[in-house]
Amino acid sequence: MKIKEVISLLEELAPLSYSEDFDNTGLLVGDQEETVSGILITLDTLESVVDEAIANKCNLIVSFHPIIFSGLKKITGKNYVERVVIKAIQNNIAIFSMHTALDNSWNGVNAMICDKLKLEKRKILIPKRNTIQKLFTYVPIESVEKVRDALFNAGAGNIGNYSNCSFNIDGTGSFRGNENSNPVVGERGEIRFEKEVQIGVTFQKHVQSQVLKALFKSHPYEEVAYEVTTLENTNQQIGMGMIGELDTPMSEEDFLKYLKETMNTKCVRHSKLTNKLISKVGVLGGSGSFAINEAKQAGADVFVTADLKYHDFFKAENNLLLADIGHYESEQYTKELLVSFLNKKISTFAVVLSQIDTNPITYF
Repeated sequence: MKIKEVISLLEELAPLSYSEDFDNTGLLVGDQEETVSGILITLDTLESVVDEAIANKCNLIVSFHPIIFSGLKKITGKNYVERVVIKAIQNNIAIFSMHTALDNSWNGVNAMICDKLKLEKRKILIPKRNTIQKLFTYVPIESVEKVRDALFNAGAGNIGNYSNCSFNIDGTGSFRGNENSNPVVGERGEIRFEKEVQIGVTFQKHVQSQVLKALFKSHPYEEVAYEVTTLENTNQQIGMGMIGELDTPMSEEDFLKYLKETMNTKCVRHSKLTNKLISKVGVLGGSGSFAINEAKQAGADVFVTADLKYHDFFKAENNLLLADIGHYESEQYTKELLVSFLNKKISTFAVVLSQIDTNPITYF
């Protein structure tokens, strides 16, 4: 299996097209045509992690955080980023990062937090915009079923818990082919009126290429008439953060103890207690202060995240409890998620869970 094939598998879980604009996801170091000998899964790529990959004969590191975040003008080994890149290249080790693509995935970082906290009735906290597209195409009546089924099989027509969704309008299409045309029906130079059906389907933007490929392959016409537009609709399956419910409400003190133990953190920084029961829980792995207002609007009793600053805690305004469990701690189980996912997909070589604690923060 080549590196590019592993990347394709990982994009089934978290398409890179859903990464945030500021991010640097994808293959950061290495050649996608290289054959994979083993994969090491880590949260951060440090020099010690590259050494661990070497020891385990893994030539691909799948890292949550990108080791290269902003541009490198020189690679001389003067800082840890440059040293990691040099060591990886010297040992022919590729580095692939998923970061905000996995943050925005329905089965990604925040789903793991929900799993650990046993949250039910989950929803995306900040659904992502501009990720749903709509296709209109025009098909002769006798080919409608063939084309529609091909679009469905390519991933179009899925809306929430429903599949095979489409809207179909009967009508009449007209066309006249020039001297270079080769019409399936009618003759060159002849105006032709044909009974057709307009098929409308929606799909997530990361499957656009396969949807259009299916359209062109199944459609009988030499020239396929179609329109693709991007919708403003929010995507309820993709976005930052999640909100869910506890099976049994807890007091704030009991929830904070439960949170500390479950998320294996040595410290939970929190806002003033509100003296309310905790039932609805908002979560956002990593730096999540930008989502405090969304957590309030969603009716969360507590918002679990990391990297809250002094003034962020004032934003609780006694409406909800803010709980900062630490950046590393909020994302630590992402490694388990990726190992489990790849082990179900790959059996020809090892997928290794890094044993190195890359948390740069220690507690006294």
